[in-house]
Amino acid sequence: MRHARIISTGHYVPERVVTNAEFAPRFGATVDDWLVEHIGIRERRFMAKDQVTSDLAVAAGRMALAQAGLEPAALDRIIVATDTPDYVSPATAVVVQAKLGAHRAGGFDVNSACAGWVIALDLAARIVITEPDESLILVIGAYAMSRFLDGNDKKTATLFADGAGAVIVGGSATPGWLATVTAAAGEYHDALGIYTGGAFHPATAENLAHYGPPVVQFMRPFPATFNTEQWPPLIEQLLAKASTRFGTRLSPDDVDHYYFTQVNLRTIEATMAALGQPLAKTHWIMDRYGYTGSACIPMALADAVAQGRGPTPGSLALFCASGGGISLAASLWQWR
Repeated sequence: MRHARIISTGHYVPERVVTNAEFAPRFGATVDDWLVEHIGIRERRFMAKDQVTSDLAVAAGRMALAQAGLEPAALDRIIVATDTPDYVSPATAVVVQAKLGAHRAGGFDVNSACAGWVIALDLAARIVITEPDESLILVIGAYAMSRFLDGNDKKTATLFADGAGAVIVGGSATPGWLATVTAAAGEYHDALGIYTGGAFHPATAENLAHYGPPVVQFMRPFPATFNTEQWPPLIEQLLAKASTRFGTRLSPDDVDHYYFTQVNLRTIEATMAALGQPLAKTHWIMDRYGYTGSACIPMALADAVAQGRGPTPGSLALFCASGGGISLAASLWQWR
């Protein structure tokens, strides 16, 4: 049986740095203190006017290819996880394919909001394991939410940012991917999202006049403690499932590296405490890069690798994500 492993990582952030201080004229002098204390964000990156989501994805993909010593033509498939695509249709993955020059690769998008990359990673593992002719898959999380911000909405304008992260998944003689679990709380599908531009409110002149342009919005509250309540049991479920393939019962202590959705540093701290794990086992980037949705986990992974703090051969890396919908996913990998 062929197995799947993560071969390489890559990430990209735009050049433009937006500090918390830039929001002070709109939202008050205390916005910086509040964001640092409650969220953990000090600054974020916004893409240039001439950049689009596929450009961010291509830059991260090129880094992953370079790290693996591969040319784009070696890729068999490209999966892009995003809810800020270049177009409603076609898929951003085919744009990436063209811009990379990966002429052999098939491609498709995954939209599960901020949980999308973990789900795309799971799909890539299953493809590599079950399709003998597909050995190299580029899995990208890309986020261009600055294009969908209401600059006067304090809750969103100060939180979201742009960036991309990527990995290449390939074949392995020994298990790399161990298990994935998913969950959803669909009753919150109308709580946070971009609700203009799809079939619900098409971007017609009438709808744009009535509902306004497509912007990300908090439409109604959802539990502030949702992630801290849901992530630990999701991780316990994942470890129980992975134990069968790993060959021994796994506990949170056995995991060497935890990578979470980078929406709130306090949530990550509380989750690690609930799991009884030291904060040194995780890595965060939202302090420098803001919240980058489906891109944030592969960005955190690639950043950790670049700093020499990433997984080493034999170590266990766990990815845990949640996003609008609410969608959740967690996946466990042994580094090879």
